[in-house]
Amino acid sequence: MHLSKKCSVFKVVLSALLIVALLQLIYLSFLSKFHGKQQRYRYSELFGGSAAKKNVQPEKNMRKERLRYSLSTGGIFDSSGQYRVYKNLIKSDFTTNQRPGSDPGSNVLALATHTTINNLHHLESLLERWQNPLSVAIFAHGQDVKFATALVYALSFFCPQIQALVDFHLVCLSGEMASFPEQDREHFLGLEDCASVFTRLETHRDKYKNYAISGNISYPNNLLRNVARGGTESSYILVIDIDMMPSADLHQQFRAMIMKGEPASDEVFVLPAFEIRHARKMPATKAELVQLYQVGEVRPFYEELCPRCQAPTNYSQWVNSHVRGTSTLEVAYTLTWVDPWEPFYIGPRTVPLYDENFKQYGFNRISQACELHVAGYKFSVLSSAFVVHRGFKIQGEFHARKDEENKRNRVLFRSFKEGLKTKYPSSTRRC
Repeated sequence: MHLSKKCSVFKVVLSALLIVALLQLIYLSFLSKFHGKQQRYRYSELFGGSAAKKNVQPEKNMRKERLRYSLSTGGIFDSSGQYRVYKNLIKSDFTTNQRPGSDPGSNVLALATHTTINNLHHLESLLERWQNPLSVAIFAHGQDVKFATALVYALSFFCPQIQALVDFHLVCLSGEMASFPEQDREHFLGLEDCASVFTRLETHRDKYKNYAISGNISYPNNLLRNVARGGTESSYILVIDIDMMPSADLHQQFRAMIMKGEPASDEVFVLPAFEIRHARKMPATKAELVQLYQVGEVRPFYEELCPRCQAPTNYSQWVNSHVRGTSTLEVAYTLTWVDPWEPFYIGPRTVPLYDENFKQYGFNRISQACELHVAGYKFSVLSSAFVVHRGFKIQGEFHARKDEENKRNRVLFRSFKEGLKTKYPSSTRRC
């Protein structure tokens, strides 16, 4: 009798477990179907036909059609014929809605940057800090051309702040072409919102070591800088690498400074450049930066690799200079350019372009700073604005061909300097 009771209890428990397992299977099946339906809906939102268009906001349909048109043009070749450029592949609402006679103060300063797809994840924190017009030139090669096109479209579709403020431009080799990504469904699996797009970008993080792109392809940094610069209509432009961060409220502070009095057309405004050991919390103000600087968590940019390249900034003078109020930006002191200074600066849109013959590592920014000097520009260092690079630049962490590229570009730089004598025959300045 006792044994019979035990068997009955066992059967009840077993039956209950089987029922629970069955319910779990039904629930998981429902979730899978729901998720699949949600994915199909998201995909139809991105690329669907007339039925889907009815459910999608008109501006998003317009964004898709503008992308389709941009790609249908086939882009344009750069001056060397080596690269294909899709300028304004995706336009921001800010750029699209700019009208003649609009408030000039709203378009005083834009940020221009460049990257490959493996560093595009930095855009999220950069835009969070900047919160104003931003122009991004992306270089992609091989399969990354499709991936880059798909992901920037997804960013512009799912991320409201990117829709509002970021213009995307795409550069690839002249023999490659970007295409509308509706057939590349695999790139969109799992994309449901802005966060999921950046999660996908994180999977491509640090795919290449600095400029070591697969297939021995040269990274055209100066072409990208010019494309990003040319993609904005702002009066002044700050050009930085995408893994750098400007100080907080720079746009508002610079606008206020400019409104006090129009600067000379031959003046650029230098932002002292630093690098931070740990990039978990980037300094927002000069006070925060100086505190980290004093304990060795922040140091001058390129201090280990090329201290002479930033030393003319005079970090000691800048760190110790008094700032009148936390929101006031002004010129702290003015410097004359000396070799081999390569400052980061805010300049009028009329400054000379970067020389696109320089690719890969070495002399790509110094050549442009040198030309500014010969052309008669003065370098005014701002009192409290700065830029910070994520992580210390350390010897041995660069790609294998760095020294070879530096040597080749040094020869090119000599030729470039000779060319400036012809370009500016009345200038007595040399570099």
